[in-house]
Amino acid sequence: MADRIDPGTLCRQPAEQTITLDGAAGGPRFDGIGIVEGGGGTGVLLKDYPEPQRSEILDLVFTPKFGASVSALYVEIPGDGNATQGSMPSHMHARDDLNYERGYLWWEMREARRRNPQLTLDGAAWSAPGWLGRQGQLLEQSTGDYYKGDARFFSQDTANYYVSWLKGLRNVYGMEFDAIGIRNEKGASYGFAKALRATLNANDFGKVKLHGFDNWPDPWKFRFVDDMAQDAELRDAIDIVGAHINPPKSVVPVEVQRKAAAMGKPIWNTEQHVYKAGYDGLISMVQSFNENYVRSGVTKVVNWYGIAGLYTMQAYSGEKEAMVRANWPWSGHYRVNPVLWGYAHYGQFTETGWTYLQGGSGDLAGGGTFVTLASPERDYSVIIETKDAPAAQQLRLNVKGLKDGDLAVWRTTEQEHFVRQADAVVRDGVATLTLEPHAVYSLTTTRGQQKGGVADVPALASFPFPYRETFEHYPQPATWGHQPRYLADIAGSFELARCPARVGTCLRQSAPIPTISWAPDWQPYSIIGDDAWRDYEVSVDVYLQAGESAAVMGRINHAGTGYGFIPKGYFLQLGHDGALRLVAIRGKKDKKKAVGDAEQQALIRAMNDTSEGGEKQLAAGRVAGVKAGQWHTLTLRFAGNRITGLVDGKQQLAASDDLYGAGMAGILAGVHKDKDEDKLSMAWFDNLVIKAAAGKVPAPSRAMKGQQPLYPTQKSMPSGKK
Repeated sequence: MADRIDPGTLCRQPAEQTITLDGAAGGPRFDGIGIVEGGGGTGVLLKDYPEPQRSEILDLVFTPKFGASVSALYVEIPGDGNATQGSMPSHMHARDDLNYERGYLWWEMREARRRNPQLTLDGAAWSAPGWLGRQGQLLEQSTGDYYKGDARFFSQDTANYYVSWLKGLRNVYGMEFDAIGIRNEKGASYGFAKALRATLNANDFGKVKLHGFDNWPDPWKFRFVDDMAQDAELRDAIDIVGAHINPPKSVVPVEVQRKAAAMGKPIWNTEQHVYKAGYDGLISMVQSFNENYVRSGVTKVVNWYGIAGLYTMQAYSGEKEAMVRANWPWSGHYRVNPVLWGYAHYGQFTETGWTYLQGGSGDLAGGGTFVTLASPERDYSVIIETKDAPAAQQLRLNVKGLKDGDLAVWRTTEQEHFVRQADAVVRDGVATLTLEPHAVYSLTTTRGQQKGGVADVPALASFPFPYRETFEHYPQPATWGHQPRYLADIAGSFELARCPARVGTCLRQSAPIPTISWAPDWQPYSIIGDDAWRDYEVSVDVYLQAGESAAVMGRINHAGTGYGFIPKGYFLQLGHDGALRLVAIRGKKDKKKAVGDAEQQALIRAMNDTSEGGEKQLAAGRVAGVKAGQWHTLTLRFAGNRITGLVDGKQQLAASDDLYGAGMAGILAGVHKDKDEDKLSMAWFDNLVIKAAAGKVPAPSRAMKGQQPLYPTQKSMPSGKK
């Protein structure tokens, strides 16, 4: 480390700005900075990483004073339906179903908390199971004409559903939520907020704080704050004003800040986006964290999202959104995005429960922002960014009532990320230093920070080809979360289960009815493989019950824009009665319709896709002898523009089509009517094989060295029927 800087040597630097840091000034509580894990299976491939790489990734995100060192984790409460990137399995597919063994999210929360016991946990639902709200009381929506829909979500059913999930978190995994939201980006219901507060209180979750209403459209997302001032029951129900805020474009109006403060309600940013790659993403993240407080009075920020454990073909696959890219578990390769060190400039220098020091935050005269946070023990940290500064500037800190001692200085520039500099000497309560333009600084009385990481991350490799998944190599499926390796559910819940009419383990689509979907709905499907695959065949055994259908998919090259998940590619679909279809699926019908949040609408406009969407049926027929309660093998074969569909090894359909030349494989469960009600096919799948058309069937895939279950032993917990 270089020699310490003496303030007396800096007199020839640019004109200085003086900031007074007074330990007696007080200020609002700092509630943390962190990440969202959710928005639909954003970490589904993380679970498949071998050790030690899986632990290395988690350490980089959650371990204090190592990497990002986030202090807050916000999760999606899984609901079987698509929620941007995919879907995660609900603990209650149906009213009489209860199972706390499903999925990887319990594991990820537990691993995060194990690394940092002080990490705060928070979350809400995006999608939810379709049985909610079908019995009992529905609660009014309160957003007027701004948002209407999903009325069944706002119900006593949902309040009970949330509590049942919190009970699993507490009783099975030994964790508690610190706060919970109403629902992600879906309007407001004052009646539901009141009902949820009462239900939490009645079930010994009175300490769980409630935030509302977590919407993004600026024209109306804070209108409920006016009503809180007039409605004592609503005011008592909602502890925190929550919204999705993307500075500098989006801020909390000063009047809303004033009203929230008058009611004693902190303001949280329950989902922000900084979609920028490289160093611009790093410095913009710190700028956004600072501006959330300086402009909007926000005391907690969670950014969507943290770990990109999903396929690179998918929208928002991690280059601009995540701090760690975990897109390649079969190789063990992962990548740390520069933005991780932007988080570290906060995470390694602060803790939840510190105080935003009054008078210690604001704009720098030469461009940029600064925020000061102080601990109960009088330690303090100053986080500075000079993103928009045109030149160097000098800063003088007058410090009183805070811990004595020199300040450790950590700096990030475009050339060097998160590097400790010479300490800034504090002499007679004064420290002076020069700030470079387009840089990030953390000044602190604390110690122990480091730039963690490993030097020997495995090399990138393609998805294994050929590939065969028999679903037989998962001893105690519950220890794997009932999820096989590498399959990424885009909608629905495909789970390891006992096979019908044959011995062994299969994969079953387990959501019985359409969900209350966060995104425009379609059919359940799951994807696997490499979007560069061109000529190959994919086959799978399917077992159908009356009314059901299932499909094998190929050349899948698109899984939606982030709001809506209709794919692009091909599928061969078999009905329980032998009806067979070969279909080119071309995404949503109206490709130019701008839907979703502001970023998604901008993405759709930028794509400017004027091609025809929806299904294009290439061929159809009927296979004799097929009926419910049988196993049949579906095969989809690609050779140039020629596409062939086989059932039980015999060609049934063929067509030529030039739309899509490459893409991943997948499986699909259809939607059908039963007594005028939509039902999802709860089909079984077995023996998924992806190979060259003339190639031999490969040996079954097994766990590679280091791939381990999520849960070490069979857990003792409620499961199955309630």
